[in-house]
Amino acid sequence: MRHLLEIDDLNPSELKKVIALSLAEASPKVLDAKGVALIFEKPSGRTRNSMEMAVNQLGGHPVYIQPDELGIDVRETAEDVVRVMACYHAVLAARVFDHGRLERMAATNVMPVVNLLSDEAHPMQALADLLTMEQEIGLKDINRVAYVGDANNVWRSLAIGCSMLGIETSVASPPGYGPSDRDVERVLSAGGKLAVTKDPIEAVQGSDVVYTDVWTSMGQESERSARLDAFGQYRVDASLMSRASNRSLFMHCLPVHRGEEVTNEVIEGPQSKVFVQAENRMHSARGLLVWLAQQVSPA
Repeated sequence: MRHLLEIDDLNPSELKKVIALSLAEASPKVLDAKGVALIFEKPSGRTRNSMEMAVNQLGGHPVYIQPDELGIDVRETAEDVVRVMACYHAVLAARVFDHGRLERMAATNVMPVVNLLSDEAHPMQALADLLTMEQEIGLKDINRVAYVGDANNVWRSLAIGCSMLGIETSVASPPGYGPSDRDVERVLSAGGKLAVTKDPIEAVQGSDVVYTDVWTSMGQESERSARLDAFGQYRVDASLMSRASNRSLFMHCLPVHRGEEVTNEVIEGPQSKVFVQAENRMHSARGLLVWLAQQVSPA
């Protein structure tokens, strides 16, 4: 039984295979007459639409499930929920607050469990990001990916995925918002190099990709004022982008707070690939689902 709770639940060769499957034009009907349970504790337009369309393209039936319909760990335990879902569906994919809940679901080993986002990881976004880099530059030709801002779940999954493919990464964050020692160790152990700094210019210098995310994510609204103060010098603008390589891309997982973490000039400029990333959420989801199906019934 295979799961995807974090990007390194794949090995490097499997990660490359998922990306290759995401690039395929044909959509094999590996989910014909099968259901996929999509559990959303946290709402998301991109995640819901990309997953529902990916499942549909593979011949399956996606079922969107809101938190009140299940009452996980209130009406039923997470373990019982996944056992029930396995009666109807081939895959369970969930967007949750607590990563530990996904780990408990996966530990039942009754069906593949996919992390659509948790407080610790966002592997589906990382797959879309790597797919975008492959299309726009070619992963083997990327020297460095720079991340400016909060070293959050999006950064963690992206940095681990890049490291698995031998791509150097850098991250610039204000004090208190950078990666933990455990994060650094995990990224480095995946095989790549990582530079940690407080200086956005140092992080971005010569990079082929400049990536950022919102300063205040869902669930952090009470921290907004403190975060605006802390991140004021970490805005990605044209001046910062000029420090990157001549072929550099600007990337963002969306939604964006224009004028905060990035200027409108950059996000609407020719280097911006944010809507390519958004489309690739669907293609990479389809590639992962095909790969998961192959683990049950090898092609």
